[in-house]
Order: sequence, then C-alpha cells, then structure tokens
Amino acid sequence: MLSYFLTHAEVVVEPAAPIESWGLSVDGRARAAAAHEVAWHPGVRRIVSSTERKAVETAEALGAAVVVVPGVDVELGEIDRSATGYLPLDEFEDVVGRFFAEPERSVRGWERAVDAQDRIVRAVRRLSREAGGAVTVVSHGAVGALLLADLQGVPISRALDQPGMGCVFAFDPEVWRATSGWTRVPLR
Repeated sequence: MLSYFLTHAEVVVEPAAPIESWGLSVDGRARAAAAHEVAWHPGVRRIVSSTERKAVETAEALGAAVVVVPGVDVELGEIDRSATGYLPLDEFEDVVGRFFAEPERSVRGWERAVDAQDRIVRAVRRLSREAGGAVTVVSHGAVGALLLADLQGVPISRALDQPGMGCVFAFDPEVWRATSGWTRVPLR
C-alpha cells in the first residue's frame, strides 16, 4: 500500500501576519494544482492536511484534481516556532540548522525536534489506520524530514529536509518505511 507525504507549495511571506495564516503564492497554486501527478494514485482513500492555511490550500488543490474532499488534523502542523514568529531568512536558516543538529534541545523556544517527530509519526500512523488504506498527508517540510528519518530508521538530520516547497515522498504505512526520497512537484 503506497501513501504520500506532500508539503505545501510556495507561499506569500507576510512578516507581520502569523505564519500559519500565510497562503499560497501564484507559483504555489500552480504547483499544488499539479500535485496529483506525483502525490496520488486511485488507491488513496483520504487526503488530510495540517490546519495551516498554506497546507489547506495545497490539499484543496489536490482534492479538486482528484475529486476528494480533504480533511484537516491539528497534529500535522509544522514545528511550533511561535516563540520567535517570523525570522529573516539568514536567521531562520541558522535556527533551523540548530533545530536539526540538536534534536533534544529547544532552540530559541521552538518545539524540540524529538517532540515534533513523535507528534508527526503518531499522527501519520493514526491517519493511515483510520484510512484503512493509502492516504496523502499534506503538511510541512521540517516535520516531513522528521517523519522521513523515522521511516528510514535513521537519526534526525537536516540532510533529509525537502529540496524546496511543494515536495513529496512515498511510504508504505503497513511496513512503516519510505519507498522514495523527496521529489519536487512539477510547476505547471
């Protein structure tokens, strides 16, 4: 049984707005509209996304293409970084690097990587059971990297992070292993 983990596509960065309220950009909408080409097959029974707007919009685009109404699950959220909110890109990249390098430590008040990994693994296992078959999970890059590490049975590492927004990997929830690495959804 093949399932998918899909990350939201490109967003409109609004530094003054809460990160979870950011929506898809024009390119993000185009990429999300093509997600069914790489993050779907007829055996998929459910699409479930994080409650964050960018993930919901990505799931809605996928659902519209395959005529499935997506659901949401709060446990699929990105790492909790509310302690800092928006950070300029250089500062953000530094903190993300430390987040992955020190998984048992809260970096600048962010959710610890080990806690985020536990949350996303539990959520995806539960959703897979509830689906009674394949599922496409629409979420975020950092938690996707944490899930991928668990599926591969390897330590948490930034090397497992997605190569860009709007990426997907396949996994088999029955044997709990990744069946692919990250693939970027084509921009159509």
